[in-house]
Amino acid sequence: MRVLLMALSVGILAAMQAWGAVEDEFRPSAQIVYKTIGDVALQLHMFQPEGWNANDKRPALVFFFGGGWTGGTPQQFYPQSAHYAELGLVAFSAEYRVHSRHGTTPFECVEDGKSAVRYVRAHAAELGIDPQRIVAGGGSAGGHVAACTGIIEGLETSEDTAVSSKPNALMLFNPAVDTVSLERRASRFGGRAEELSPVHHVKAGAPPTVIFHGTADETVAFADVQRFCELMKAAGNRCDLVPFEGASHGFFNYRRSRTAFDATLREGDAFLKSLGYLSGLTREPDQQGTP
Repeated sequence: MRVLLMALSVGILAAMQAWGAVEDEFRPSAQIVYKTIGDVALQLHMFQPEGWNANDKRPALVFFFGGGWTGGTPQQFYPQSAHYAELGLVAFSAEYRVHSRHGTTPFECVEDGKSAVRYVRAHAAELGIDPQRIVAGGGSAGGHVAACTGIIEGLETSEDTAVSSKPNALMLFNPAVDTVSLERRASRFGGRAEELSPVHHVKAGAPPTVIFHGTADETVAFADVQRFCELMKAAGNRCDLVPFEGASHGFFNYRRSRTAFDATLREGDAFLKSLGYLSGLTREPDQQGTP
């Protein structure tokens, strides 16, 4: 029962060391508390572009780290956040509650993800953000959290639900989109996996989505994201699936493969450009897609 969670969380100790090195290379410009639960204060690690001011109306990205809903750190998405800030967007790498630190389930992870998107939209005027151009992104379990903010209804906490927690677009890196399939291998959902399974809740009006996924991923099957995209398109939604031939789970990470990392940035840049989110910003992305 623990095999899948171990796979999703594999190498967390080694990854923590790698993220420490990443933190030395990429540093957020601010950290903002977006939600407090008891004595737990969750922060958005903010990357501001050059020339930013509070009167701007820039697109924003909110990234969620991976770690099997059990561990992980926001440092995972510091490199992507720095890249998009370099292009002129405002980027955030979000903290959210996980089992190893807070004793929580994936349901609380999704609640926090929705709270993070809502906070960014509610505070857009002071964060220099266009509230109608917010992208949620993430990898693996964090990709699941991001997908749920755009697909799954409910799981709203006691916040002002007049402000939508639904992002305007999704950028997903080997996301867990079928949690029913995952629960068959390792239960973390208490028999309620379908409630949190994006592939089971696709309908018209979902945000335009891009997915980067390795064809050799043994943790989240490539067939799962293929089916998700097929259902998205059948419902009239945009879903761009970018396959990485022979790549395994976590292929996109900065410390894992700069070649794959740069390739996902190029594809992400193209996706954002197609939405008009890069128009009039600091600079156009270069061919390498790197900061």
